[in-house]
Amino acid sequence: MGNPKAFLTVPRQEAGYRPIYERKTDFSEVEQTLNSSDRRTQASRCMDCGVPFCHWACPIGNKQPEWQDLLYKGRWQDAFRILEQTCDFPEFTGRICPALCEKSCVLNLSIHEPVTIRENEVAIVEAAFHEGFIKPVTPVRNGKKVAVVGSGPAGLTVANQLNRKGYKVTVFEKDEWAGGLLRFGIPNFKLSKLIIDRRIDLMEREGVKFKNKCHVGKDLKINELLDNYDAVCLSIGCEAPRDLKVEGRELNGIYFALEFLGQQNRVLGGIKIPDKERISAKGKNVLVIGGGDTGSDCVGTSNRHGAKSVTQIEILPQPPKDFNPQTPWPMWPQILKTSSSHEEGCVRRWNLTTNKFTGDGKGNVKEVEVEEVAWTEAKAGGRPEMKPTGKKETIAADLVFLCMGFVNPVQEGVIGELSLNTDQRLNIAVDGNNRTSSEKVFACGDAVSGASLVVRAMASGRKTADAIDRFLS
Repeated sequence: MGNPKAFLTVPRQEAGYRPIYERKTDFSEVEQTLNSSDRRTQASRCMDCGVPFCHWACPIGNKQPEWQDLLYKGRWQDAFRILEQTCDFPEFTGRICPALCEKSCVLNLSIHEPVTIRENEVAIVEAAFHEGFIKPVTPVRNGKKVAVVGSGPAGLTVANQLNRKGYKVTVFEKDEWAGGLLRFGIPNFKLSKLIIDRRIDLMEREGVKFKNKCHVGKDLKINELLDNYDAVCLSIGCEAPRDLKVEGRELNGIYFALEFLGQQNRVLGGIKIPDKERISAKGKNVLVIGGGDTGSDCVGTSNRHGAKSVTQIEILPQPPKDFNPQTPWPMWPQILKTSSSHEEGCVRRWNLTTNKFTGDGKGNVKEVEVEEVAWTEAKAGGRPEMKPTGKKETIAADLVFLCMGFVNPVQEGVIGELSLNTDQRLNIAVDGNNRTSSEKVFACGDAVSGASLVVRAMASGRKTADAIDRFLS
């Protein structure tokens, strides 16, 4: 531990965002960076706790105290070598992870000023790329082949791990480019797609093959993969959005969040969308239903389109700002989060449920009737109960985005079963080793757990890669 007293004298310093007037005009990443000196100073705040709760809270088991100390000492390459032992893609997690590690940092639990772990992480990996610490590796091949279906964070992790263990890995992706929700769900202003391209290029140089625009189950059957590969991993994500089946749902102008966000990323990627299919918020009153990160992404994208107004509503109560006694550590803190998108312009409201959509007489949505709800405390470990209050109002809305999460593909039967051949079906429910009903088929990520965090998908990918390796060994 290089500076055992830094946490007493050095305050937390975040890099912050680019100015609002500037960032609202483009889709470049909003987050800034500190210079290398300030970054090392921030790393010195790590207390090297005897029991590192940051490490405990991290789904992939990052060794934060070790690489914080090396960063403080200016040993950037050594810091990266430790970081890459546990994290396949720190350039992703360092940008978009909600940083469970920081929520468990002792400095957060004591003075609400955790070490800037996430920012330090991305600083280390970016230095590694820029300084040439990251070079393609040439694994010794073992003669076995694995097919990975889906190229989101879970699938990429499986592919990366198995490729470096010597397997020939082919990744099948139904969309135009690899990346899954990293590519088509997260706006460029949070994660530049050049960052994904850089990693895909590195994986290709290391031997991973990517076959895009190949929809397994339609263009290619699973039994065909089983005939040509020693194992198959399904990392097909959790893409069935939760719908809002109320009166007027059929009106034009009501979309699921990923229809909007995915299309915008395709446009930025150079794909031409016919004008009649373009979803534009320019000059419109936008209503975002759902108060989570996806809703926030719709807010930021709408602002960049030039929306007339943006309102975001949430059915749950407004959480407290800094500390919530209802969710003490080690629970995830349910506190008010104000994103860069919210800062750019948005009316936020809570305790509102949607009753119905009203049209303009031409088949387009015009207004949304909402109603205030009240919540009663949970009883004996049960869930809180919601009751309508009768207080109704209408909100003007020419464009509505539904951002209410996704249904679990296993529990809700959205994926359910995939066809192996004419006589057999594949049950995607998995065992403790992430193996499906077919001995050679494994599954991981959101396809198993339901929608979750990128870092949890990566953790699932590493676990599944180990299971496949044991199976084939």
